[in-house]
Amino acid sequence: MSHAGGGHPTDIPTPLDGMIRAEAYRRMTLRKTACLLVLALQAAVLPVGAHHSFAAEFDDKNPVKVTGVVTKVEWQNPHVWFYVDVKDDSGKVTNWAFSGGAPGQLMRRGILRDSIKPGMKIKVEGFRAKDGSNNGSGGRVTFEDGRAVFTASAEDKLPADNGGKK
Repeated sequence: MSHAGGGHPTDIPTPLDGMIRAEAYRRMTLRKTACLLVLALQAAVLPVGAHHSFAAEFDDKNPVKVTGVVTKVEWQNPHVWFYVDVKDDSGKVTNWAFSGGAPGQLMRRGILRDSIKPGMKIKVEGFRAKDGSNNGSGGRVTFEDGRAVFTASAEDKLPADNGGKK
């Protein structure tokens, strides 16, 4: 049996078909929105999860002061890290890693990406990592010309001549 239009009688669109398609579209849009919301929340939480507190990582009773040559600078969030080769009295070289503030925070203080460069000789004052490794908070950096900059995060402690109190 042949129908007008050559199709099957169930191929004729009905108002119910439109409602079913609209509901399917609404559900698909809702799923996409929910997925985007979850991704946005994860992206917002990641930097916070990667951030550490000064008290959790560094020992404010163990100040360190080293002079050496910068070997590497990592200018990225959540903290800038710079690495310094320090030579002891016997000539043995030890590489120290120092954590600084966030790039935006340092830039507001006038410390730019190229302020600390590999090859520069600097003095770093900070506090050693609690695990005893050669990592530290890089509270103050003094350049060969005598300029000193505060490179730590705002919440970090800074060694001072008065026993390490800020």
